[in-house]
Amino acid sequence: MLFGKTFVSMNVCGYPNNGIHFFITLEVFNILYNNEKPVKRDNTFVNENVRFREVRLIGQDGQQFGVMSSREAYRVAQDEGFDLVCVAPQAKPPVCKLLDYSKYRYEQQRKAKEAKKHQKTVELKEIRMTAVIEKHDFETKLRNGNKFLSKGNKLKVSIRLPYRYVPTLIEQGKTVLQQFAEGCSEFGEIEGKITHEGRYISMTLGPNKN
Repeated sequence: MLFGKTFVSMNVCGYPNNGIHFFITLEVFNILYNNEKPVKRDNTFVNENVRFREVRLIGQDGQQFGVMSSREAYRVAQDEGFDLVCVAPQAKPPVCKLLDYSKYRYEQQRKAKEAKKHQKTVELKEIRMTAVIEKHDFETKLRNGNKFLSKGNKLKVSIRLPYRYVPTLIEQGKTVLQQFAEGCSEFGEIEGKITHEGRYISMTLGPNKN
């Protein structure tokens, strides 16, 4: 096995004369054998990588330079002592600003972390009961339901009917769900209607918005 500056070459199946080789970059070799993680790349177009036919250039202080070629915009950035950063590549024409790119990226990363920190993950919890349920079991499940809703999660509550059931049992199951919803009114409210599909009667509760 020979190591060059860029590639590592190996024979296939140990046959030296078959003329087939694998070429693995040293970067990939390091990842596989030294457990190094690949660096996450930034996809922002910066300086000479801004190659649109035309761009709208804005100065650091908001000054409008107008529409010009990306090459001309890069020349302005160099004259002004800033980086040319494409901040809106989907615009027509794309919008570029004169910025200190290292500071710009730091701010973007900081804002992303802050947004992620304040982001709430809403989970769908589920509680199952029967149409005929003891008071103690009902109260236990009700406490759990309120706990889920108080944490901002949604809650699906289902009544499972027996294989052979009479219509009165359906009404009884709906009554149990209504009572459950009333017991959760401090933290949640019904979203949609109580539904009956097959052997299940169910409803979904969402956390109160206030």
